[in-house]
Amino acid sequence: MEWSPIILTLELAVVTTLILFALSIPIAYWLASSKSPFRGIIEAIVSLPLVLPPTVLGFYLLIAFSPESWIGSFFYDVLGLRLVFSFTGLVIGSVIYSLPFMVQPLQAGISSIPASYREAASLMGKSKWQTIFKVVLPNMKSSLLTGIVLTFAHTIGEFGVVLMIGGNIPDKTKVMSIAIYDEVESLNYGGAHAYSLTLVILMFLILLIVNLRKNKSSKFLT
Repeated sequence: MEWSPIILTLELAVVTTLILFALSIPIAYWLASSKSPFRGIIEAIVSLPLVLPPTVLGFYLLIAFSPESWIGSFFYDVLGLRLVFSFTGLVIGSVIYSLPFMVQPLQAGISSIPASYREAASLMGKSKWQTIFKVVLPNMKSSLLTGIVLTFAHTIGEFGVVLMIGGNIPDKTKVMSIAIYDEVESLNYGGAHAYSLTLVILMFLILLIVNLRKNKSSKFLT
């Protein structure tokens, strides 16, 4: 078993989770508090990766990221970044595919906070950003933890999207899910077992830490 797919998978999960955490806070806040007629449309777009087959999303991302498209050509010509079959492309694809796993828990957490909290902050002269970071987020720690864990775990387990836009390039786009598929194709079940067991142990440890933290918080509150 090689270590590079494991390291690459963890790097992808960490980067994706950090980016989505920053992006999802304003999106979730707007979805939870807005009365715009376009809210339903935006909510449907955010939730689309939940129901779309990963290969469908990966196919359209492959087309969008290709050097022939305006998105791919912009990144390559202006920023010098090639999106197809690159780690950068994997990150962007993972951000899009895991978006609802961060936004929905945050949106639920924000919606559960009484509107009087935000109204009181507004009366005290707090800006929206001050209200979010000093009032809203401190009162929804459980939702924050859920969003972070779901996003991290979901990114680690991605297959269809990363295969379509990243391929199977060692040390560059070959994450653990691709490595498992590669080992099975080669009839190397021992290697597939090693990667699969690593994923099982990693996911178990993540869930164990989260559950222990939740139990500790519950005891503290009681």
